[in-house]
Amino acid sequence: MREFHLERVAPADIEVRSMEIITQELGDRTFPPDQLPIVKRCIHTSADFDYADNLIFSPAAVSKGIAALRAGCTIVTDTQMARSGINKRVLSSFGGEAVCFMSDTDVAAEARERGETRAVVSMERAAALTGPVILALGNAPTALIRACQLMDEGKLRPELVIGVPVGFVNVVESKELLLSMDVDYIAARGRKGGSNIAAAICNALLYMASGGRRE
Repeated sequence: MREFHLERVAPADIEVRSMEIITQELGDRTFPPDQLPIVKRCIHTSADFDYADNLIFSPAAVSKGIAALRAGCTIVTDTQMARSGINKRVLSSFGGEAVCFMSDTDVAAEARERGETRAVVSMERAAALTGPVILALGNAPTALIRACQLMDEGKLRPELVIGVPVGFVNVVESKELLLSMDVDYIAARGRKGGSNIAAAICNALLYMASGGRRE
């Protein structure tokens, strides 16, 4: 029988050990204290250290995001996967909720009728919400582009836009458009991103807002 030489880590300590490894591998790299937990959580989620370089923050992004969460904001995602990955226990403790309009039958019907994507119609639904909103967009560049258009028209004013769509078609362009907008943002420059990264950024903000509480 073969002998496996593995590091023994208690289940409850796996995340802590993972963060220790990430810290070690980041070496002498330094980040603003409010951005470091977000960078590390994105790396933890993806095992991709490129997020140490490609995450871009507007100056007040983290503080605005935390304030919105504490005010009981609505997080609007562009996939059910991102919505599922957000820690809704912590979010609901502030009176907030996470929503995704992508699967709504009326959204699908309107998108077909107009020849648009469901992501476009979903952002228009987001613009009709009341109260503070965070957009967490990790999949559809069309969602991010439409959100930017709505912001430019004065019809949508989120407290924070997490712009991390992944892919090849209009992905880079959508993020660069976001960076040109008068809004607070956290974006992953380039092609990388994803629903898991959008959720990871939300969770990092939630854990900072709650003083580290997870339940």
